[in-house]
Amino acid sequence: MNPVNYLYLAALLFTIGATGVLIRRNAIVVFMCIELMLNACNLAFVAFSRMHGNLDGQIIAFFTMVVAAAEVVVGLAIIVSLFRTRHSASVDDASLMKL
Repeated sequence: MNPVNYLYLAALLFTIGATGVLIRRNAIVVFMCIELMLNACNLAFVAFSRMHGNLDGQIIAFFTMVVAAAEVVVGLAIIVSLFRTRHSASVDDASLMKL
């Protein structure tokens, strides 16, 4: 399979994720779309790494996965905190968390 096909798939996944972030209002769905965008970037890094014959893109993809895991932990903690106080996971209610 041609590595360019992987780049097309990465662009499609990134577009779907960006559309989900812009359109949806549920915080959990927004975080899932952000994860989809990060995975699309990882796919592009690995495809470019494969095209050029080195491991740099795969190493960057690994560190991106570590950052994504930390982002999920912090994001879910914020969503749980928001849900406990407002009984809603809407992004519009996030600005109401200010004291």
